[in-house]
Amino acid sequence: MRIVLLSGGSGKRLWPLSNEIRSKIYLKLLPSEDGGKESMIQRVCRQLEEAGLLPYSSIVAHHSQAEITQNHVGSRILFHAEPHRRGTFAAVALAASYLHARQLAAADETICVLPVDLFVESEFFRLLHAFPDVLAQSGADLGLLGTTPKHPSSQFGYIVPQPTDKGDHTSQAYAAVDQFIEKPNEEAARRLIDKQALWNCGVFAFPLSFMLSSLQSKGLPVDYEDLLDRYEQLPEVSFDVEIVEKTQRRAVIAYDQAWRDLGDWNALPDYLGSPVIGQGEISSDSVHTHVVNELACPIHVIGLSNVIVAASADGILVASKDKSNQIKQRLTDGQQPRFGEKRWGTYHVLDDAKTDAESETLTQKVTLLPGKNTSYHLHRKRTETWIILSGTGEFLLDAAHMQIQAGDVLRIPAGSKHAVKAITPLTFIAVQIGENLLGEEDVLRIAMTWEEIIRASKMG
Repeated sequence: MRIVLLSGGSGKRLWPLSNEIRSKIYLKLLPSEDGGKESMIQRVCRQLEEAGLLPYSSIVAHHSQAEITQNHVGSRILFHAEPHRRGTFAAVALAASYLHARQLAAADETICVLPVDLFVESEFFRLLHAFPDVLAQSGADLGLLGTTPKHPSSQFGYIVPQPTDKGDHTSQAYAAVDQFIEKPNEEAARRLIDKQALWNCGVFAFPLSFMLSSLQSKGLPVDYEDLLDRYEQLPEVSFDVEIVEKTQRRAVIAYDQAWRDLGDWNALPDYLGSPVIGQGEISSDSVHTHVVNELACPIHVIGLSNVIVAASADGILVASKDKSNQIKQRLTDGQQPRFGEKRWGTYHVLDDAKTDAESETLTQKVTLLPGKNTSYHLHRKRTETWIILSGTGEFLLDAAHMQIQAGDVLRIPAGSKHAVKAITPLTFIAVQIGENLLGEEDVLRIAMTWEEIIRASKMG
């Protein structure tokens, strides 16, 4: 069995900490077993490893999240890079075509797809091992995982098991599925719960041949390279709507332990382990209030209950928890994230401004982790000035190789190849002047590892 994790979404429900690049799965807010903090993706990978499934797992996400994913889980999990965001149907198709064409997975091998933003107990992942047998015994094309609803909600899909004469479906290994309804309104959800419906946990299992046949029937390629070429033209639709609702032979496994969606500020704070993360203080008469602060300045909350205060370089949110979901509708598209994680460290955008009709200035605070390095690259339409604030490192500018430390000022002309490696934690201010500074179009990468970079610099 192969596990495919899906990472997507616009990052709006947990704004301002999450954004299009740093989605909620990368926020290191959850208490870890060692007493520190871990992200959702780190927690899920740890649980997959405990269940013996991590070596057979991969993740599908937008190509812009490749480095931040590596930063959180290293090379322990295969990364499928989406060239465009097209929804979960396209993401599953991409993973299936890769397993078929590149890894030569057998047609009858079970593919188990699940969201990476799960917050569940370890038993959930052990239960996944049952899917190959359930599919074989039931003759189903599609296996689902459901849990008993806590209340009517329009935020989840609903699975209605077929009635049996063997009692409660939760006591059976699996049940055939009578209906699958994606996100009904609350009144319809109430009627579905009366029919013993389960909440959909977002898990889908199927033989690889089922997905390949589905692609062929829709006139879509099963070859990985062909699918990549056509990816932008794929329908932007969910797997639930495009596949699950239209499939007749379905079976569901019931999961009877805790399952939580921590995708908004109403749910997440209860699992943070502390009412204040970062600099701040909450008065004793502020009940069930939380502060999550990534800024250097403190936040004080006095006399406000059931409130979330979240602050980052992207903005500040102060909201009643039960109304906090409204932030998704209030945010405007096109806002550039002001914080990002890379495989080598982090950056903060301090300022960006237009200097004239064609030129702009971007100022960032960049931090490299010890032993990490940027790529060896060049820009044709920008110059850079770096001011080293702290730490030591190595710097390459074309053929020049030098040691750097606090107080050094480095000037990088347009067209010059350059890279930096941190020996100790290295922080510097980078001022860029040129065109299209926030895009990737003016970045020509030449080498990635430090050994490759040294060789490339000697070749000129």
